[in-house]
Amino acid sequence: MKKIFLVFLLSSLAVTAFAGTPGEVKVGGFLREATLQGFDGSTKTFADYKGKPLLINVWASWCGPCRAEMGSLERLAQRYNGKAFNVIGISTDDYKASAESFIQQTGISFENFLDSKLFLENMLGANMIPLTVLVDAEGRVLAKVSGAYEWDDEAAIEAIGGVFLLDLK
Repeated sequence: MKKIFLVFLLSSLAVTAFAGTPGEVKVGGFLREATLQGFDGSTKTFADYKGKPLLINVWASWCGPCRAEMGSLERLAQRYNGKAFNVIGISTDDYKASAESFIQQTGISFENFLDSKLFLENMLGANMIPLTVLVDAEGRVLAKVSGAYEWDDEAAIEAIGGVFLLDLK
C-alpha cells in the first residue's frame, strides 16, 4: 500500500486523472492569484505563500474521508508547516459555522480558508474531495491527489519530499 501511494503520487506529476472543473489549473500550471478568506476575518493570497512549497487540502466538514484524514494533516503540519513547506486547508462548506465548528472540534492549528463561492474549488480542480494539491515555491502545481490518506505516514512523507525535492527525514 505504501509503495502504491508513492508511485501514484509521483506519477500524478505527469498525468492528472481528474475531470476538469471550470477554470482549473492543471498539473504543471501556475496558480492564479486569489484572495483567501480566513475564518478569523483575515485575508491572504497565494503570493503570501511563495518561497516555500505549499500543500493545499480541499475539504468539507460533512465529508467523511475529509474528516478521517484531518488528524494526519494536523500532525504533518505540526512537524513541517512553516519549516520545510506550508500546509493550508480550503473548506468548501456552504455554511461558515459548520466549518468553524469542525475546526474547533478537531483542534486544527494550520491555516484554513473558506471557499463559499467555489472559485478556489474550481481553480484547484476539486470536483471530488478530499483533494490535496502540492505546489512548488513559485506557485506551480506539481501534483493532485484525490482521496483520504495518512499524510504523516512514512511513505506519504517520503512521497511529499520526492514531489517537493526535499529531504524530509
